[in-house]
Amino acid sequence: MAEQIIHVAENFWNIRGSFRIGGVVDIGTQASLVQLSSGSFLLLDSYSISEPLRKEIDAIVGDGEIEAILNLHPFHTVHVQRMHELFPDARLHGTQRHLDLFPELPWEEVRSEDQELHDWYADELDFTIPRGVDFISANENIHFASVLAYHRASGTIHVDDTLMYIRLPRLLSLVGLSDRVSFHPTLAMALEKRKGAAAEFREWTKELSDAWGEAENLCAAHSGNLLAESNRGASIGERIRKAADRCELILGKHQRRYG
Repeated sequence: MAEQIIHVAENFWNIRGSFRIGGVVDIGTQASLVQLSSGSFLLLDSYSISEPLRKEIDAIVGDGEIEAILNLHPFHTVHVQRMHELFPDARLHGTQRHLDLFPELPWEEVRSEDQELHDWYADELDFTIPRGVDFISANENIHFASVLAYHRASGTIHVDDTLMYIRLPRLLSLVGLSDRVSFHPTLAMALEKRKGAAAEFREWTKELSDAWGEAENLCAAHSGNLLAESNRGASIGERIRKAADRCELILGKHQRRYG
């Protein structure tokens, strides 16, 4: 996928980049740049930014500073080292898995999943982590969970893997198919194998759609962006509710087995 920086809304930019599975299929990836009311900037996630993109970022930041890099998905690790090299003065936050994989990097003690970090930015950003699922799965092929971020001022959700936006060819709309927001297909494997896990996940999805229901933009890592200017369908909040409804078969099966 072509590298580009998308100006999603005031004070929010989404960086689209390339990520190839097995070096062949390019499913894309993302990071986002957020300007805080203080004038400083945050990077959400990491990407090995090319020189042209670096110049664009420098132009956006100007005399400001990138104060921190928040790596939000425990299995998004390919670009972590390079992002730190590009912005060595930014505080570096990661999940426990990032810290374990790259102990040589100057990580902050406060991790991306820690409430303390979320509280630091609570005036401008909301964070949430899915409940009832493994955050860091023992199966490295299960990438369901992440730390989701919501920049309230721009109405933008930044999410890796947990939520996906699938843009279908326009011709498919003629047969009743349309673009959709969905939860990652590994949900069944990600659910914790214990009583109450399905109910906790269900409750979390309700809280998510209620609390972030006014969101206007959704930036998703491997699928695409659903932006206010191009959304011709339901609101993002309603799309999340419908995505949760489609999980009921999986959740019901899990509840019957584990309670």
